[in-house]
Amino acid sequence: MTPEEFAAALREHHVELSAQQMAQYQQYYQRLVAVNEHMNLTAITAMNEVYLKHFYDSLTLAWAYPALQTEPLRMIDVGAGAGFPSLPLKIAFPQLEITIIDALNKRINFLRELVSELGLEGVHVEHARAEEFGGKTSPAREKYDLVTARALARLNVLGELTLPFVKKGGALLAMKGSQADDELAEANQAITILGGKIAEQIDVSLPNGDPRSVIIINKVKNTPNKYPRKPGDPVRKPL
Repeated sequence: MTPEEFAAALREHHVELSAQQMAQYQQYYQRLVAVNEHMNLTAITAMNEVYLKHFYDSLTLAWAYPALQTEPLRMIDVGAGAGFPSLPLKIAFPQLEITIIDALNKRINFLRELVSELGLEGVHVEHARAEEFGGKTSPAREKYDLVTARALARLNVLGELTLPFVKKGGALLAMKGSQADDELAEANQAITILGGKIAEQIDVSLPNGDPRSVIIINKVKNTPNKYPRKPGDPVRKPL
């Protein structure tokens, strides 16, 4: 997918990018590849692949949850790695207020420099573990309209790492691939315990036909104070 094909694919979803936004995506790509030479950010570095499997893939959240395109939502991206999906969303939809957390300081430094270079406002980058940043006394707890994560954990683990951030009435947008149905079945009890309710699974696809699923989990009640458990426990002992 060339940058021109990327822009054309977005127009099919009624998203028209300005020259400045296109330049921001190009700058993002160049910075990603340059830093990736000495830091393991992604195995995908060819331009056509980055535009398809990172940039466009990130924006599929907005096809599944259209309010992202127009509303000034407050979103947190947990374990964002190289900034996906939150920064491609921020470039396309500047009204979003984004918080990014990641446990690896090298990635956080990359993201802070990238946000500055791209001139993005309303983006907060935090070096933190999800279990601590979403703890019962944290100001970040139940503060956000939306939480998302990409390739972070199976859904029964992901729920504990993300739902504590979401305020009642908000939602978790979980980006999943072909194993979505299996993960939903095993995560149902955990989601309920954490105050969530599975709303729908929306199947989307990349322009090359690769299937994706976005699982929308609504936050219907507050998460009990004992969740999230201490760092490592959600992974070692899933709910």
